[in-house]
Amino acid sequence: MKRVLLLCGLLATLIPAAVFANPAHADNSSALKNVVILVIRHAEPDHHHGLSSAGKARAKAYASYFKNFKIDDQPLKLDYLFAARDSSVSHRPVLTIDPTAKELGLTVDSHFYDKQFHRVADEIESRPLGKNYLICWHHGNIPRLLRALGADPRTLFRYGRWPGHVFDWVIQLRYDENGHLVESKRIVENLPLDGSTK
Repeated sequence: MKRVLLLCGLLATLIPAAVFANPAHADNSSALKNVVILVIRHAEPDHHHGLSSAGKARAKAYASYFKNFKIDDQPLKLDYLFAARDSSVSHRPVLTIDPTAKELGLTVDSHFYDKQFHRVADEIESRPLGKNYLICWHHGNIPRLLRALGADPRTLFRYGRWPGHVFDWVIQLRYDENGHLVESKRIVENLPLDGSTK
């Protein structure tokens, strides 16, 4: 028995300390190298599981808005779209982002339910480096999604929560060449929802 304990002790001293560090997936910095992530909530709801007339107008306006989205006066090419999966009470995230998907010729990844925001973060970490994302989610879990992506929702929202009455914000996350988050900011869209142009 003493020999077994001695052997275990010897092995423990030979195992590098790095083995006991945080899991590799917890450090997502390299996976987010040169990535931009935009996050929106679904558009205005109707009294069922869809969008109101204002929500449909916003979803339609998003198609042009994100097609022409710029950062530092440079066009941003979106590569992947995510939306919270349809549930028995809401199809709104998919309905909100669908016109943008059609405009950009992209498909919407809606495999993950609202509470599976952490799996969206994991999925982004598994994608090719340097790609850009648009995520449409339910406002209640957007702060947790942002935290999973390395951002602090308290710097973006009062009390760290997305207000229930607000539909016209975009959260922009930018990561540098080392995959470190260098910018997180809230943008007010100012979209014309009456069909006019501004």
